Amino acid sequence: MLGRLNHVALAVPDIATASAHYRDTLGASVSEPQPLPEHGVTVVFIDVGNTKIELLEPLGENSTIRPFLEKNPSGGMHHVCYEVDDIIAARDRLTASGARVLGDGNPKIGAHGKPVLFLHPKDFFGTLVELEQV
Repeated sequence: MLGRLNHVALAVPDIATASAHYRDTLGASVSEPQPLPEHGVTVVFIDVGNTKIELLEPLGENSTIRPFLEKNPSGGMHHVCYEVDDIIAARDRLTASGARVLGDGNPKIGAHGKPVLFLHPKDFFGTLVELEQV
């Protein structure tokens, strides 16, 4: 069911500072910031060859990552994203095995323009998991 690791997401308090640090200190290729109001975040992707690092900054007062940053003011790992071929089949298989899908259970369109779902971290050893259909 699982494909490759698509990205590791890091919540950051200041996406411009974090982007500059990755670009200037590590020499990384950094995308332009992309606001995603429907997800309450602004994202930047850092290409590391075999996968990506996604930087997340809160967008709006109701951002879902704002509480994460309140608990972790310096930022930190927010979630991992795995690719799947069929997100509906993956959702159905996971829910049948007892995993909880966050939200209403229906995929939303993510930063790459593809369907995504998030799985409850308590069902995956404390790690928030995103699935992205490729």
